[in-house]
Amino acid sequence: MKFVDIPGADFIKDKLIKSIGSGKIPHAQLFLGNEGALNLPLALAYTTFLHCENRQDTDACGACGPCSKSVKYIHPDTNFVFPVGNMGADKDEERVKADRLKTFRSFLLEQPFGNLDDWTSFYGGEDKQVLISKDESREIIKSLSLKPFESRYKIMLVWQPEYLHSSAANGLLKILEEPPPFTIFLLVSNKAEKLLATILSRTQLIKVPMLADEELSVFLTEKKKVELQKAKKIVHLAEGNLNQALKLIDTEDEQSSEWFFNWMGACFQHRYDKLLLTSEEFHQLDRLSQRNLLYFSLSLVRETLLRLAGAGTINRVQGNDMERLQKLSVLLTVEKIERIQFLINEAIFHLERNGSAKMILFDSSIQLAKVINPSKP
Repeated sequence: MKFVDIPGADFIKDKLIKSIGSGKIPHAQLFLGNEGALNLPLALAYTTFLHCENRQDTDACGACGPCSKSVKYIHPDTNFVFPVGNMGADKDEERVKADRLKTFRSFLLEQPFGNLDDWTSFYGGEDKQVLISKDESREIIKSLSLKPFESRYKIMLVWQPEYLHSSAANGLLKILEEPPPFTIFLLVSNKAEKLLATILSRTQLIKVPMLADEELSVFLTEKKKVELQKAKKIVHLAEGNLNQALKLIDTEDEQSSEWFFNWMGACFQHRYDKLLLTSEEFHQLDRLSQRNLLYFSLSLVRETLLRLAGAGTINRVQGNDMERLQKLSVLLTVEKIERIQFLINEAIFHLERNGSAKMILFDSSIQLAKVINPSKP
């Protein structure tokens, strides 16, 4: 990953580059951003820049030996720590560690803007709880006790440190405060409130905002070759979340809107025959299309909430969808919308863990019907 691969965040990129040029590199930095912010890609690009042997004014050269390794996430002086659940029953611990790291590197290559759910789905984590185990702190200390192999810097990138086991978190404190020379900790988090205060106090904060609409639009049209009109619709729904925008690229907007409003209508009317048919049709779609439909539905539910809250002036949908959204908002309350969002998110959760699409959607539909129109027998 290089800075040029990341849209927006020019101020942060410039700040990171200047810190290296001045020789004042904080030994522990916290890249903090909401779900969908590009804090992990920025940390990865920063790592590439740190190791580069021929740094340019605004980015790593991308051609030297260290760069070729960094963009494949195999540089020997970059260490990754990340949350994981059950990935198999192999009793050989060293082989398990090697397989996990190999899988994580493949994930970064295939889904550089992915989130934690994408990661657990990638390795087939099903519904297992993820964490960074207490053994990891010992591995970190062991790894950092070695001198750098090739680079001047030894980098420890900790993704989602909020999932650190309490013992692992406490084990990190001392080395985080007094690391070996030329050791740099990069913590990448979405939930700073779940981190120990003592960890927060030992890191320099780099706050990563969501992408501006224009930045996201340029990325979609220039990098992903999305037609401008479709890119505008995706930008409106993604709300600065690049990962979400990428998932919406393959969604046909008009068909998805029609599907969503028909689904909500059948739920309101308690038409279980229609809901069963919808579930069967949903089951016939490929997994990506199923997931995109549910994410698209979540986006429209959020738009309904804006309408209900009296913030219709910032609604992002237009035309016929806006009229149907207004009619839907009359039937709902804030409490109902919160419940609807929960149920759709739960459906996505089970879908990404390879549950039966038909059963997942039909079960969700029955529950949605009771939420949207509880008075109907």
